[in-house]
This record gives sequence, structure tokens and C-alpha cells, in this order.
Amino acid sequence: MKAIKLALAGILFSSVTAPFAQPDRPNTLERSVSLEVLGTYASGIFDEGAAEIVAHDPRRQQLFVVNANDATVDVLDMRDPANPLKIGAIDAKDIGASANSVAVKGDLVAVAIENNDKQANGFVAFYRAGNHELLNVVEVGALPDMVTFTPNGRHVLVANEGEPNDDYTIDPEGSVSIIDITRGVHRATVQTAGFDAFDKASLTAAGVRVFGPGASAAQDLEPEYITVSRNSRTAWVTLQENNAVAVVDIKNAEVTDIMPLGTKDHSLPGNELDASNKDGGIHIANWPVHGLYLPDAIASYQSRGRTYLVTANEGDARDYDGFSEETRVEDLNLDAGAFPNAAELQKEENLGRLKTTTTLGDTDGDGDFDEIYAYGARSFSIWDSQGHLVYDSGADFERIIADRLPDYLNSNNDDNDSFDSRSDDKGPEPEGVTIGKILGRTYAFVGLERVGGIMVYDITDPENARFQDYLNHRDFLSLADAPNAGDLGPEGLHFIPWYASPNRRPLLVVGNEVSGTTTIYQINLSFQTR
Repeated sequence: MKAIKLALAGILFSSVTAPFAQPDRPNTLERSVSLEVLGTYASGIFDEGAAEIVAHDPRRQQLFVVNANDATVDVLDMRDPANPLKIGAIDAKDIGASANSVAVKGDLVAVAIENNDKQANGFVAFYRAGNHELLNVVEVGALPDMVTFTPNGRHVLVANEGEPNDDYTIDPEGSVSIIDITRGVHRATVQTAGFDAFDKASLTAAGVRVFGPGASAAQDLEPEYITVSRNSRTAWVTLQENNAVAVVDIKNAEVTDIMPLGTKDHSLPGNELDASNKDGGIHIANWPVHGLYLPDAIASYQSRGRTYLVTANEGDARDYDGFSEETRVEDLNLDAGAFPNAAELQKEENLGRLKTTTTLGDTDGDGDFDEIYAYGARSFSIWDSQGHLVYDSGADFERIIADRLPDYLNSNNDDNDSFDSRSDDKGPEPEGVTIGKILGRTYAFVGLERVGGIMVYDITDPENARFQDYLNHRDFLSLADAPNAGDLGPEGLHFIPWYASPNRRPLLVVGNEVSGTTTIYQINLSFQTR
């Protein structure tokens, strides 16, 4: 077998495949992509969210990085991607409490900013990309958590999460704000796509989790992340805690559907998980557990003329002073008929330590639990645009990490001596996802929030996604808060195609919230002939 590694310079993209079409070349040609670290900007701030969401301005080769610690958006010069440098910052403190998200389109930078009163309406501020001049501020819904431009640049969409306060006495409605900027940001208008038209009982019957104490459906649904169709007409929005995806008609500012995602059966071959942090090692096995997908980030792409959605199935529990759904399997009263081996299952080295919910599982209403649910599916999934599951990565993430980093499986992101510590929670905790197209094939890049690292899959064929690479830019032998610890807690991922890249190679930029680092990866393509 012969491997040929190609430098993905822009001038080669139109002709790179030509040599391999000649008759004297091998008939079988396989290719794969891999990640290579180019450069990192380190804020020097540990575990304070100093590098979260990232956006790219290709005209000026600048990165905009949400720095929650300073309530700013840091501006980095990446003309030399091996040496990104901070050159400025956009201060959000005069507008609200903190910047939560940032997006760039043309000469505009949009920043989502939460209110000083977290349960009150937040804001989106527009800045000029070149000099970072504030152009306009518009009011949106409560806790704007993610902002994005439509591909045609006519609208800006904001996921307003609407989280309750810690006492759970104030629970604002979740919504999606649709900001029309077709007449310019100075004349921007805001419409709200809310959930008042949806009935709590009907949603629950359909499989959507609506369970906050005393909450209406509109209060309980919490938009997290948005992806927009290529034609800029439709948006899909993750409702993380609700284990669902909302469909939004952008032109009419209307939520047209809420699609429940169902659960993953961890008792089936291929869906194994390591369920305990007290089992003395790596034990990836099948268990009678339903995994709630509870996705955070979502992205979309087209294959054979159809739209597909890609989710990072992080998982998230509601755990407030005023209300908590979280408990452990060892504390459940398991139904004797459903679990005749309950005593064995509830041992700490088996399922006893696994975090679960008290809001699901009592299927017959008799006070005990007939089913067990886990937070997050420890995977990424591909869905069609109607919410039907097309592909799931199964137990891949834990198995790949166990093979490549066996001493650090399910480590935490703020402690380098934490092997197996997250097995009872959500495992590697996939949180961020972005998609990129390289030489006609489509790739998904998935960030693992806890153990760290980026998983890369070829998703060109949605039903047959293929693993490509896993790179973890983390030094487990250092203290987590040491300058040389590497990247901890990847959150925001942004793909830069070759034609928008400063070095004419496709790049991946990752904001790491725990280490406060922003890292630029080069994406390399290799061919193997047989």
C-alpha cells in the first residue's frame, strides 16, 4: 500500500484528481483526512470561558472569539495561522452581562449578549468588521445563546434559551428571534418565532420532554443552537433539554414543527457505553439503558439533493436549587418485573453510579421505575430533515479513545488526573460540531468537551459515515492549569475552506473554554493506493 499526502493548496484543487484517472494508475484509490495543529492563541485564563464560540472574517483574516471571562469578543489576527495574535476586543459590558455568541458575514459582526438580569430579554449588537464600530443594538428574547446569519445574509437568527432562575420561580419563554437586515442594520426589524401555539400535553404524547415544574410548553422549550438551510428559508433549532429539534419558517417567523428525537438503546450491539467511574478500569458494555440524545450543536448539509442534520449528542440535565431531575441509578426504586437483577445492576461498578432522570421511566405510574435513561448518547448523529435517524456513531467515541488514550478515557476537562471520572455522567460529552467540504466530499468535525479532542468523520454518504481521525491536543502529563496543558474543553468549532484560508489550505478553528485557548488546525488529505 502506498500513501500519497497532498498539500491542499488552492491551485491544486481543480486538477489534483486528474493524475489518478490515468490507465496505468491503480484501480483502487482511498483517501482520508487528518488534523495537524498549526498554531494556538492562549489567553492565559483557566476555566473561565475565555475562548468559546469562534467566527472568521475571511476578508481581513481575523478571528472573533467569545471571551466570557472578560465579557468581550477577542479579535485575533490569523494571517499567519501558525501564530495567531490578539489585536483587539469588542466590549459587551456596556450593553449587557456577557457575550454568548458571535457570527460574521461580509462587513458585519453580530454578537449575542445576555441581559444583566439573565431572565430578561437580551440583545444582538452589530459591529463593523473592519474597525469594530458599534452600528446598532436590537432587543431579542431571554438569554440569547447562539447567533447566526442566513447564507443569503438577509436575516440574523438568534436562539433565545430562556433558562429559569436558580430557584425556578422565574422561567422565561424560549424563542427564536429573526432579525431582518435587508434594509441595513440601522433599519433592522425583529420578529419572534415562539412556541405559544404548542400544547404541553400534545408535545409530551409525541415524545418531547416538557417537564419543568409549572411551566407551559413555551416556557419549557429551550432553544440552544441553529442551523439554516442552503436556500435560507428554513432553520432547525436544537431544544437540548427537551430532546427535540424545532423547525422554523424564516420568512414567516413561525415554528412549524417540533421533532422529538427519541432514545438510543444501549442494550444493542454497537451502542455500548462505560457506565461507571467505580469499576476500576475500562468496561464498555451493553446495559439496559435508554440514551437521551439531548443535542447541543447542530449543522446541516446536502447529499444527493436532500438535506441532512448533524447533531453533537452532549446531554444536559436540569439541575437547579428549585428543581432537579438528576439522580443516580442506585437511588431508583427499580421495578422487580422489568429488572429482576436490580440488586446486581445497582452496584457501583455496574449501573449504580450512572446519572439518570426522575422525570422518565415510570411507564405504568405505580411509583417505581420500569426504564432507565442516561443523559446524552455519547455520539454524533445524522438525521433527515424530518427528524428520522439516518446514522449514529454508536460506541465509536469511547472505543476509539480507549484504543488511543487508554489511560485517559472519560477524563474531565479541568483535571489531568481524572481517568474514568466522567463515565457515570455523559462520557466524552460531544458538544460542538461543524461541517466542511473538501474535494467534493463532506466531513463532520466533532469536539469532545470533557476528554477533549476532535473526531473527524466522512459523512458524504449519510447512511455510511466513516471515521477518519481523532486528534487530542492536550498534555495529560501537565497540570490542567499549566501553560503547556494544551487544549481543554473544546466548545466552538469553525471550518474554513481553502479559498477563504490565509494559507490556502482548509482549516479548522476551535475555541477551548477551559484552557482559554484558540487553536488552528490544518486539514490534510491523504490518498492510499492498493
